[in-house]
Amino acid sequence: MWSLETLGRVRLSKHFWMREFLYSEIGNFHQIQNIPDDPDLTIQRGRAFCSTLLDPLEETFGRVFVRSGYRSLELNSFGNRNKLNCARNDYPLECHIWDLADVPVAGASVVIPWFAERYEQGRDWRDLAWWLYDHLPFSEVWFFPKLCAFNIAWRPEPKRRIDSYIAPKGTLLRAGEEPVETQAVRQSRYADFPAFRGLWHP
Repeated sequence: MWSLETLGRVRLSKHFWMREFLYSEIGNFHQIQNIPDDPDLTIQRGRAFCSTLLDPLEETFGRVFVRSGYRSLELNSFGNRNKLNCARNDYPLECHIWDLADVPVAGASVVIPWFAERYEQGRDWRDLAWWLYDHLPFSEVWFFPKLCAFNIAWRPEPKRRIDSYIAPKGTLLRAGEEPVETQAVRQSRYADFPAFRGLWHP
């Protein structure tokens, strides 16, 4: 039997615990509990997500800020109905609901402060997008204008799709396509980025 306190203390990976993914401004303000229907499945997918995608980000850029993590079906549906920046529950690219038995996905909206500072000074979001493509087996990423936040999703069979609400808006890379830019051109975009997983953590 899970308690909410016990669930929050579950370590998902080297750098992440479940508690930071359960916090929701929408849930707090509207008094909607953000509790998984299937905690075991949520943890299983959350561990795959964090160890595969978020740990390497933290070990490369330092602090990763989670803006929006797990959402229960009830919370996400409420957010969608009230136009609170939540996709509908059955949207194929929805990544915040981690415990749907037939939809193997886990994701979150995150900010990388290291890049956000450079983005605010005019850095192209596509520099980070192509770095992600060349280094991490994400399924989808979707960029947003504020702080260059992005949704990043894990799936057991990654789709490798990139979209953005930042100009140039739209789909940068469709699932199954090859990048238009060559690897050499992509690498030149992020030549000044920190070394992949180059930060030492005790």
